[in-house]
Parts: sequence; structure tokens; C-alpha cells
Amino acid sequence: MTPERNSSSKDLWPLIRQEAQAAARIDPVFGGYLSATVLDHADLGAVVAHQIGQRLGQTRAEHAQLEQIGREAFLAAPDLVEAASRDLSGIAARDPAIAALLPPLLNFKGYIALQAFRVSNWLWKGGRVDLARLLQNNSSALLQVSIHPSANIGTSVFLDHGTGIVVGSFVEIGDDVTIMQNVTVGRGDAPFGQAPRIGRGVLLASGATILGDIHVGDFAKVGAGATVTKDVPAGCTAVGVPARLTNCPSEELA
Repeated sequence: MTPERNSSSKDLWPLIRQEAQAAARIDPVFGGYLSATVLDHADLGAVVAHQIGQRLGQTRAEHAQLEQIGREAFLAAPDLVEAASRDLSGIAARDPAIAALLPPLLNFKGYIALQAFRVSNWLWKGGRVDLARLLQNNSSALLQVSIHPSANIGTSVFLDHGTGIVVGSFVEIGDDVTIMQNVTVGRGDAPFGQAPRIGRGVLLASGATILGDIHVGDFAKVGAGATVTKDVPAGCTAVGVPARLTNCPSEELA
């Protein structure tokens, strides 16, 4: 059963358990793994916290410590669990290669990197900046996704392929955004310049670079390998180096 977009964790959790139980019946060896990663946990937040610990820790002690940090964050800020749920249902809705929830939950490192960012952002806002940076560093080193804890990212966001992605300090990214591999979003040459603001429903294709005090409007697209240093109006496509606009709504081309 395909979940609705932006499904709540309460709606998604029974579907995840059903998928895990069905997979465990088919493959008992994989079933043992599913017990530890999904079926032994009480809810989606616990599963995601466990995944953060397993993927960002390098020793058993680190696994346990980082999992506990995730659990603490999700308990104190339940909206983080709802964001994780919307991110997961957004992947299921937008990725044509999958038809289930377990694959992205367990195997898409971009998804776990994004949830680790959400925990680091919660820590950052709570003044625990060193611990927040530790999560960023581990995510960068182990998952190849580096998102500064001060960034502001909406929900139903999909880090597709989750490799080589860099999101700098104070970047703003809206809901329903898809970011492909090897994308950089950050400040320009000015050391204290403003960061980019990425609107809702934007697609940042592989290898795109978005720099400086600029706005990429809702439902715009940035093509593969493009370098964007100027605003991209809503609905337009930016391609090339330096980027030029194409496929804009008629009023933008007038």
C-alpha cells in the first residue's frame, strides 16, 4: 500500500511494520536484521534514532550514544518524527524506483543523513553546538552528506543518491525539494554574505552549485552541472555555467 504524501508517523508506522513482517517471512536471515532495526522498536522515531546511531557511529559505544541523542531529540521535539515521516512518504511518492517504505528507511543514506541533520539542528538551536557539529562531521565522513546544523530545511525533502551533498550555514530549503548527488548550496565569495534560499518543490540536479545571496523560486529547476549565482524565478529552469534561464513562464520571458 502506497502511503499518502506527507503521511503522519501514526499512519506510516503500521505500514512499515507490515512490510517488515512480510519481508521477514520471506527471508528468515534478513528477518533477524529486521527484528533489530524495525520490529523490536515501538515507533518510527525509535527506528530512525537507531539508524542514526548505526550509520553515524563507528564503535558500539558511539552507536549507543548517538542513538540515545536521537531518542532524546525525538522525545523532546515530536515534530522531528513527523518531519521524518513526511520525508519518507515524500520519497515513496517521488522515486519511481521504489514501491515500499523499507528500502529508503533502511538503505537510503540520504534519508538518514537528513534525519541526522534534523537532530543536529535541534541541538544547535538548544545551544549544544559542539555536539551538533559532531553529527555533521560524522554524517560528512560516513554518509558523504554535509549539512550545517544552522541550515533551515523543510519537509518531504529527498536527497536522491545522497552522495557528495554540501549544504552550508544558514541555507534555507523549502518543502518538497529534491536534491541529487554532488550538489553544493552555500554562501558566495563574501565571508559573511547571505546564504541561498531554495523555494518549495525545487529540483537541484546532479552537480549543481548554488551560491550567494540568491533565491531559487518555487518549482524551479537547476540543471545538472549548472552554477547559479543569480535569482532563478519560480517555475524557471537554470542551465549552464554561468547559469542562464530557460523554460520560464511567459511573463518571465517577456
